[in-house]
Amino acid sequence: MAERLTKTAARNIFYGGSAFFFAIFLGLTAHSHYYMLNTSTNAATLKDSVARGKHVWEKNSCINCHTLLGEGAYFAPEVGNVWNRWGGREDPAAAKDILKAWMQAQPSGAPGRRQMPQFNLTDQELNDLADFLQWTDSIKTQNWPPNKAG
Repeated sequence: MAERLTKTAARNIFYGGSAFFFAIFLGLTAHSHYYMLNTSTNAATLKDSVARGKHVWEKNSCINCHTLLGEGAYFAPEVGNVWNRWGGREDPAAAKDILKAWMQAQPSGAPGRRQMPQFNLTDQELNDLADFLQWTDSIKTQNWPPNKAG
């Protein structure tokens, strides 16, 4: 057996290893796409109001302060599970009313608390935003966030 690695052997190890890990990369990419399209989200639950609610979320740059499923700024609470925190799974109508009242009461003026601006959203925008947050709560997030408080 040779005492040192030849150029040919080194080249074969490089190309073989590159091909092997590229194949693993393609397999993991395919699996991720399969999971996202078929497991994590039910596309049948997407309504026009959910899309309009996402537009309200984006138009008002909510992600500049809040996180949504772990993405965004950490200045304000996670809102990916706010529907669950406010009891939306048990009583969706009450959760929607709570969300609307909370948004309309901003800024709260509570001392020692960060203040959320008043966006002056219409009832339609508030309903759409609530539908968007309800939809985000239905996504299978593999137990994210790690606690109910976000």
